Amino acid sequence: MRNVLLASAGMFALSAFAPANAADMAARAPYVKAPPLAAIYNWTGFYIGGFGGYASENSGNPKMEGGFAGGTIGYNWQAGNIVYGLEADGGWADVDASASALGITVKSKIDALGTVRGRIGFAVDKVLFYGTGGYAWVDNKLSVTALGVTASQSNFHSGWTVGAGIEAFIAPQWSIKGEYLYRSLGGESYFGIPTGDLNLHSVQFGVNYHFGGPIVAKY
Repeated sequence: MRNVLLASAGMFALSAFAPANAADMAARAPYVKAPPLAAIYNWTGFYIGGFGGYASENSGNPKMEGGFAGGTIGYNWQAGNIVYGLEADGGWADVDASASALGITVKSKIDALGTVRGRIGFAVDKVLFYGTGGYAWVDNKLSVTALGVTASQSNFHSGWTVGAGIEAFIAPQWSIKGEYLYRSLGGESYFGIPTGDLNLHSVQFGVNYHFGGPIVAKY
């Protein structure tokens, strides 16, 4: 009987000590705060936007130059840090030059332009560095004025373009970009007189809206 009583007393003392010891250990355990969510930008998806810029003829005297503005549509795919896609743009333009001699004024004016291009680049989180190239076109009008009478003819010039740019997200679904394009357009005939190629340097800036939410959040 004595052994039974001693064993019972020991078990009671142990059961009373265990909760107190556990509570003390919990009180001493350091508090670890969960890390904040990290936002990872994924460029895959459809986007639309607007752009504006300035173009200048590569050569000529006088040189054609002026501004342009329009809209953009495109789609990106991303594999690791590599982003590739297709983009098309088009818009209004006021790129022109004129010359006068012997009472005759000749004016050449691009009133619309656009491209269809591929893009490939390297993404560093929300910043994309890319190269681009593809098809380019302009709608040009040549006007001749003499003795108060004006005759004009419009032609569609097509060719190729190549360039590079940088784009960056400034909000979850909004990005801004800047790019340089060299456009080489084939010559056409005006009033039966053939012209040479039309080559333009252009710098343009744009804002794009990305559908689907390009952010993946993780710990």
